[in-house]
Amino acid sequence: MLRSPSCFARALVAAATIALPSVVQAQSDARPIVAILSFDNNSIGAGRQDYDGIGKGIQETLIADMAANGKIRLVDRERIQRVLDEQHLSKSGAVDPATAVRVGKILGAQYAIYGGFMSDGRGNMVLTAHSTDMETSALGNAMKVQRKTDDVLGLIGEMTSKLTEDLKLDTKAGRRVGDASAVAPVQAGAPATKPAQVETFAKPVSRKAMTTKLDMATMKIYSNALDEMDRKNSAKAAALLKQVLAKFPDFEPAQKNLEKLPGKISN
Repeated sequence: MLRSPSCFARALVAAATIALPSVVQAQSDARPIVAILSFDNNSIGAGRQDYDGIGKGIQETLIADMAANGKIRLVDRERIQRVLDEQHLSKSGAVDPATAVRVGKILGAQYAIYGGFMSDGRGNMVLTAHSTDMETSALGNAMKVQRKTDDVLGLIGEMTSKLTEDLKLDTKAGRRVGDASAVAPVQAGAPATKPAQVETFAKPVSRKAMTTKLDMATMKIYSNALDEMDRKNSAKAAALLKQVLAKFPDFEPAQKNLEKLPGKISN
């Protein structure tokens, strides 16, 4: 018996829905996509250089902590780093509004969050953050928290709480994960780069991990480990991550990153 064209159409729609549940789910999720970028060292005094490189650890840990916020979707740090590498933006380190918009659009994000940290040389650390709208380049949600430098996770946790409670982001209608319209224009002469689809988002860590009283020296070791991972130096990264875990075995982000490394190195 022949089926009508409408029957075939319904069958095709049903098959597509079954085969692509993740795509349908992603398109129906209206939560804003947010990329948390690196944090700049704005410290002052003779010991300023002691805090160089810590921004990457702050970024990674803030992403992991903020991932529990059900109001937004956060791009995973490794995906952000891949775009930075492809766009040759890794070496500069500093993030300005133009860079934030460029990276955020390639990632398919609607907002970027980034900022800086400052040690006053007397045992205090200030962490600042703000958002940038990818469509308008407007800055907003300026926030600041302060704690002792021997409790960097407490500082990040306080920023997470502030962002969770006070962050105001508009839903951008019509934007989809991996939408080609989200790709930033590439400058003339720059190598062509395919848009990086946002297929995976950051996963939250346990509350226990974020209550660890991680000192700034250990955060620097952790940041260096992330840097070695980005450089594909797995052996060096593993050694540094093990140093962190030897001192703070409950610091879950270090354990998760160690597990990502080749088995023969992470064991």
